[in-house]
Amino acid sequence: MVKIAPSILSADFAKLGEEVRKVDEAGADFIHIDVMDGSFVPNITFGMPVIKAIRSYTKKVFDLHLMIDEPSKFIDDFISAGADLITIHYEADKHIDRTINYIKSKGIKAGISLNPGTPVSLIKDLIPSLDMVLIMSVNPGFGGQKFISYSIDKVKEVKQISENTNKDLLIQVDGGIDSTNIKSVVDAGANVIVAGSAIFKDGKLKENIALLRESI
Repeated sequence: MVKIAPSILSADFAKLGEEVRKVDEAGADFIHIDVMDGSFVPNITFGMPVIKAIRSYTKKVFDLHLMIDEPSKFIDDFISAGADLITIHYEADKHIDRTINYIKSKGIKAGISLNPGTPVSLIKDLIPSLDMVLIMSVNPGFGGQKFISYSIDKVKEVKQISENTNKDLLIQVDGGIDSTNIKSVVDAGANVIVAGSAIFKDGKLKENIALLRESI
């Protein structure tokens, strides 16, 4: 079954806890939290105190996407804040194998994210030990961007590698996904879909999640 992971980057920050509760009740499988530091990407979003503050509003998986430099320095803090799954960028960590192993040693699921310009071949040897690979289908840093079409080929490549080395791998795609293109992403092999604008649009959370599922 394909999992839907609403990105709270598109939520109303003035009532973030309530927005998390509402999207949980609307049928979310994961809560996708984009952590940005203003360095690895040009925007700044949520830190540990905010994540800890909203943790009590849902029991759903807190899916943290760390778009930050040197993520290894902050793993323990994010775990303490309530992370269930931590995804770090291949481009942001000099010793990514060590960081992935450290995350997993703490009983937390670990993933690697790839920017649009980063080839899948660079993480081929790491895929057997991962819980998730996140393919960015927009350039990270802002919501509401247009889907990059060649991301489909990257999803297919990850899927092919996982069939031989890690059949339980979650393949997540994030960026520009809506009811018009979600089926092509899933058909390519994705089984976790991140959507922000497409879910929070007009405040119709339940209807928008249902539309995504119906479009697969």
